[in-house]
Amino acid sequence: MEETKYKTLVDAIWTGNVASGVAEARKLAESGIKPEMIFGECIEPELGLIGDDFSKLKIFLPELISAADVVKGVQEELRSFFISDGTKTSKGKIVLATVSGDLHDVGKNIVKAMLEVNGFEVNDLGVDVGPSTIIQTAKEMDADIIALSALMLPSLPSIKDTIELSRIAENKEHGFKIMIGGGPITKDWADKMEVFYGNDAAEAVTVANDLTNTGS
Repeated sequence: MEETKYKTLVDAIWTGNVASGVAEARKLAESGIKPEMIFGECIEPELGLIGDDFSKLKIFLPELISAADVVKGVQEELRSFFISDGTKTSKGKIVLATVSGDLHDVGKNIVKAMLEVNGFEVNDLGVDVGPSTIIQTAKEMDADIIALSALMLPSLPSIKDTIELSRIAENKEHGFKIMIGGGPITKDWADKMEVFYGNDAAEAVTVANDLTNTGS
């Protein structure tokens, strides 16, 4: 990461200064830096460091929540930037959710932002979402992809249930394409479940492009 270019935004994330983070994100975007670069080069790496510090008890829940608030604000600001810039969503439709039993949404929100700035229409169902709700929404939306997030081991059965339910869903010839990711999930586990895997937000975009044949 180029420390000088992103220093103000990094400071805003670590101090929980939403106003500063939003203003700096807009400034960076207006200077010609693509939003996906801002997320990929700055926000995602910093959230990784924050997550590491949280797991090591170097920071605590209030700091984690404050950082997440900054990222959410930046996400909204960059979305409005793209709308004003005339960018249109056309690559494909994705239903995104953190599955039942899991209330984590920071990683999911980053994935959502990255997918949207790369041209996908994303219906974010939020956290603690049950399999039937996910599948029903995907049917109604005629989604191309279902993207599932989990940050806790007890949530893995919910991912399994959603995958199984998708395979009996009467939607399209081969059902839904499913992409999964999150802390307890590995590529080997995804392969065993016969679904697609994204290790981080950037890889999620690559996988989504591959699944919809819409490479950048």
